[in-house]
Amino acid sequence: MELQVGWHRWDVTPKEAVEIQRELRSRVVLHPPPGLRVERIAGADVSTEKGRDTGYGGIVVLDVASLTPVAQAGSAVPLRFPYVPGLLSFRELPVVAEAWARLEVRPDVLIFDGHGIAHPRRLGIACHGGLLLGVPSIGCAKSLLVGKHGRLGEARGSTAPIIHKDEVVGMAVRTRKSVQPVYVSPGHLMDLPTAVEWVLRASPKYREPETTRHAHRMVNALRRADGEAAELG
Repeated sequence: MELQVGWHRWDVTPKEAVEIQRELRSRVVLHPPPGLRVERIAGADVSTEKGRDTGYGGIVVLDVASLTPVAQAGSAVPLRFPYVPGLLSFRELPVVAEAWARLEVRPDVLIFDGHGIAHPRRLGIACHGGLLLGVPSIGCAKSLLVGKHGRLGEARGSTAPIIHKDEVVGMAVRTRKSVQPVYVSPGHLMDLPTAVEWVLRASPKYREPETTRHAHRMVNALRRADGEAAELG
């Protein structure tokens, strides 16, 4: 798999990982590529199980017009980094990267089940992943990691800025009427308005985008199948 030039190693300590995040932050580009045309949009997710040292990753690519899958790829990779809040990408990105390497149809935009710049060091998994894979990326999370937001309307499409240390780092977005919002932030090669637009377009019926829903189902199926195979073996 081709990674971006000058990429870092993964066998690092949590302290080293924090320093890598601080260095990579300066490489994040918070605007889309000129003339970005989105025909395919994808979701990335990773499933793990307590007591097992394998991460099951998946990327599912959807046609933008129909939101139906056109390609997918999965992976099962040993987890080498501990679970540390704020350092999720060091645990999960090697798993996602393996699935990306197997993907035959590449998306124009990749949505991660996690945060972009709405992160203590402004480098969540969507930023880190976008840099690693060289793809416009969006973070869409189910809970806040940093910051607060004000009240937002009950209607679908209602939004409220997420503020952290006097900076707008994302948007609380109501994707379904009277349902808890999701928390959207740009990853790499992305800005906040465009990120919100694509999350809403990918979420016509449910709280989570179809990209995330498809990827989530895929990685859970991979994990269950591997567990059943291990039991039979």
